[in-house]
Amino acid sequence: MDVTDIATETEEAFREQALAARGVGRAHYSGPRITHCEGCGDEIPPKRSEILPGVELCVYCQEGVERMGGR
Repeated sequence: MDVTDIATETEEAFREQALAARGVGRAHYSGPRITHCEGCGDEIPPKRSEILPGVELCVYCQEGVERMGGR
């Protein structure tokens, strides 16, 4: 195992912890995959949906919500 493998495993562990803290886990989410942002209608990249199951907003709209103090 090299440094890259260790970094990848560490990053994946942190991601899983973050998802669990939000109450969203890949293994636990069984709802529909939303393909388009509920804020602006743009397509949500499949990789974003894979990493954040149940995501409803694109990155741009999510950042706007977070700047306003929401979700």
